[in-house]
Amino acid sequence: MTFRLAVAALAASLLCACGSLPTFGDRPREPDPAQSRALAQSLLPAKLADREGWADDLVEVFGALRLEPSVGNFCAVLAVTEQESSFRVDPAVPNLAKIALAEIESRAAKLYVPKPLVHAALNVKSPTGATYRQRLDAARTERQLSEIYEDFISEVPLGKRLLADYNPVRTGGPMQVSIAFAETHTREHRYPFGSGASIRREVFTRRGGLYFGTAHLLDYPADYDAMLYRFADFNAGHYASRNAAFQNAVSIASGTRLALDGDLLIEGGRTEAAGETERTVRALAPKLRLDPAQIRADLTKGDRADFDSTATSRRVFELAERQARRALPRAMTPQIRLQSPKITRQLTTDWFARRVDERHRRCVTRGTGAPSP
Repeated sequence: MTFRLAVAALAASLLCACGSLPTFGDRPREPDPAQSRALAQSLLPAKLADREGWADDLVEVFGALRLEPSVGNFCAVLAVTEQESSFRVDPAVPNLAKIALAEIESRAAKLYVPKPLVHAALNVKSPTGATYRQRLDAARTERQLSEIYEDFISEVPLGKRLLADYNPVRTGGPMQVSIAFAETHTREHRYPFGSGASIRREVFTRRGGLYFGTAHLLDYPADYDAMLYRFADFNAGHYASRNAAFQNAVSIASGTRLALDGDLLIEGGRTEAAGETERTVRALAPKLRLDPAQIRADLTKGDRADFDSTATSRRVFELAERQARRALPRAMTPQIRLQSPKITRQLTTDWFARRVDERHRRCVTRGTGAPSP
């Protein structure tokens, strides 16, 4: 049977265009690696260099995370990768050297470090033989910039102990995944592709970047009815879309306009200070039949799957829906303006999620008729 006929024969097994979300609990049967690889390769851009290598890495990543290698799931990862890097493992950033130098000078000024002293430090020779300033001027990618910083703190006494958390490069790889997420994920799950390199350096590889990006995008339970909200969460943090819908319900129940940013507590609850969302919910406490301590305890679950089942969430939605006289959405794209020295336009999380969602839909359409592993 030809590949085209095999495609047609298995077309009925395809899932809906919204994509197959990962299952938690009973895992699907073990997919056939050859079929998974053929599916992944068929979904990648036709003119992409080393399509076989990309497909191999994608299948390995899905196998390591035990995610279903479906059209919807593969396309979700590919849509984010296309949006974030156009399938470049270490994408170049326009004017990176200028942006980095401005950031260095800004940080130094906040610490009252004179600019001449900053430039003197940059003129020191680095382990490569070039000065840090020469390497900075030549840097085109975030990986290069990160390596410059890593070399610099290795030369400073106690640098790695005192300055490791100040590396200005926060994202990397083909999916531009958060390096902090990758490091946290590795503390909770064994990294399956250990090469001896630091997790930060693994993020800048194709397979490592795909692994952590896919984990961030798909490997958490969320009862969303569309991939759009996972794309928003990829940008704004897990459950940001669900939390934005909760904030919308709080606004309706209270008559107070809230920012729908998905942040239920200041600094994730690490401070006793109450933010706007918590203060507004506390004002509803008599109607919710809850005390401030219970509200705070429930809101601390804002980064967990079980927040929906808390008394605070349930009663806020009950109150808001009685007032609105209609069912309210349980997920909304957060309204957050994206802030980064790399961003020169006014972009938002909603813009990002919808752009990725468009790419996802086009990919799923291309995959219609592709064989399911």
